[in-house]
Amino acid sequence: MEKHDTHTEHKPHGYGVYLLVWLGLLALTAVTVTVAGINFGGLTVTTALMVASIKSYLVLKIFMHLGAEQKAFKVFVLVALFFIIVSFVLLFSDYSFI
Repeated sequence: MEKHDTHTEHKPHGYGVYLLVWLGLLALTAVTVTVAGINFGGLTVTTALMVASIKSYLVLKIFMHLGAEQKAFKVFVLVALFFIIVSFVLLFSDYSFI
């Protein structure tokens, strides 16, 4: 009988990948600070949330190694993100700038 390996080997990232992601996070932080200083109206909050989403994706995928985790853990993270998104939608639907 064949044994099926349910856990795949995860190849660790090199230091170069971590350095590039860190520089990308710094650049996205600079974008967030710049956009906060410019008055785009309702687009300011939307842009800040989009940049924060990209930054959180990079941290989860690269630094926290979420890509190497099992499916159950990924489902838990997706459920948590879903409830955060629902909370934001309910919060911002109460304000007049959306």
